[in-house]
Amino acid sequence: MGFEAVKLSSLSSSTKSILSRATAKPSLSNLLPLSSLAPRSSHLNRTHFAFRSIKPPPRPVAPAAPCGFGPLSRSKRSFRGGVVGSVRKSEEEWQAVLSPEQFRILRRKGTEYPGTGEYDKFFEEGVYNCAGCGTPLYRSTTKFNSSCGWPAFYEGLPGAINCTPDPDGMRTEITCAACGGHLGHVFKGEGFPTPTDERHCVNSISLKFVRANSYPSQ
Repeated sequence: MGFEAVKLSSLSSSTKSILSRATAKPSLSNLLPLSSLAPRSSHLNRTHFAFRSIKPPPRPVAPAAPCGFGPLSRSKRSFRGGVVGSVRKSEEEWQAVLSPEQFRILRRKGTEYPGTGEYDKFFEEGVYNCAGCGTPLYRSTTKFNSSCGWPAFYEGLPGAINCTPDPDGMRTEITCAACGGHLGHVFKGEGFPTPTDERHCVNSISLKFVRANSYPSQ
C-alpha cells in the first residue's frame, strides 16, 4: 500500500485561529466568549461598600438589692425611718427641697471632689442620715479612715441601703433604700482591716450627721 502526498493549500487566517484555539490548553479566554472578556466601563467595575457601626446590645441592669443581703432579701424590708421605697417625689419636688449641689448628687448621681466633703475627716459619735429624706443610713461606729477622699463605712444599717451594679458593670452604686438618693459606690475585697472588707464610699453632701446625744436611743 502506498501513500499519496497531498499538497494543502494555505489556510486562511480565520481557519488558523480556529485550529490554534482548538489545540491550545484550556484557559479562561478559551472557555468564555470574547465579548465577556471585553473591559467594562469604569463605573461598572467599582464595588461600593456601605459600613455602619454596630453597637453591642445594652447590658441588662440588675435590680437594686439591699447591701449585705442575698437575692432572697430583695422584698421590702422595714427599718427605722420607714419602708423601702416609701419616699417618692417628683423631680420638681426634689428641686424645691434640696440645694442645687444636693440635687446634682442625690438625684443626678453626681460626685463631690475628693477631700472637700464635710464628713471626710469627721469622726464624732452619732448616726448619718440621708440628706434627702432623713432615713438613718450609717452608724459612726462603722466609719473608718480609708484615705480615699470621701467618708468611708464598712457597712450600713440593715435594709437601709440598696446596691445596684452600674450599667458598665465596673462598679456598684449605693442608694438610700427609702428615697433612691445616690450615696456613692461600694467596693469589696480591698484589704481594709474591717469586719466586712467593704468600703462604702459616700458623698458627704448625701449625708446629714446627727450626734449621739440628740438621737433617740434604739
